[in-house]
Amino acid sequence: MNVNPVRVRRLPGLLAVTALGVLLAGCGIRATEVPTDFGPAPSRVRCSQAEAGGSSSPAQGLPAQVFLLCGSSLVAVDRTVRVPEGAADSGQWRAQVAQGLLDQLSAPPAPGEKEAGYTTNVRGGMTVSGPRPGDPGDTLRLSTPPGILTSYALAQIVCTFSDSAAAEGDGSVILGGRDDERPRRYRCTDEVRARPGGTEPPSTAATDG
Repeated sequence: MNVNPVRVRRLPGLLAVTALGVLLAGCGIRATEVPTDFGPAPSRVRCSQAEAGGSSSPAQGLPAQVFLLCGSSLVAVDRTVRVPEGAADSGQWRAQVAQGLLDQLSAPPAPGEKEAGYTTNVRGGMTVSGPRPGDPGDTLRLSTPPGILTSYALAQIVCTFSDSAAAEGDGSVILGGRDDERPRRYRCTDEVRARPGGTEPPSTAATDG
């Protein structure tokens, strides 16, 4: 009987492949060369003002920006704030601007913004008043003391106020509560905008006005 040596050499390899197929079948796994489709990759959160599609704010009023949460950072979005006319002094006018900004921060994001991933941690019902006697002239006092706000909400408020007509325009804002605690000057830094959940706005004691 003549045996082809090539076929003999191939036999162990064929037996190994056959054995592997039997083992896979015994484990309930069907051998296949077609890659398994796990579906599309998760879409990336889009934190872009253009992609958000703008807000539903009224067109008339004071143009401003507020900082909303998107992903793990703060992103500025356009808003329009209505300010009542006839403010008695600059402190009252600042408080009215701050109240309008606070109302925008606590309002639900517009549909396009929500779809793009925007959220807010500022709760509704908070009010703002101007300085007390002895406070610096640009002090804003919140009905909820800054010290008990979440780091996200405080970062949103500080960055929004410090970048608006409610403050002096130097990247900081003086905030206090309705209690007897002295107000403090808070700053909106690049680190706060990038990590509002892990970095509270730095603050220093505000000097007397």
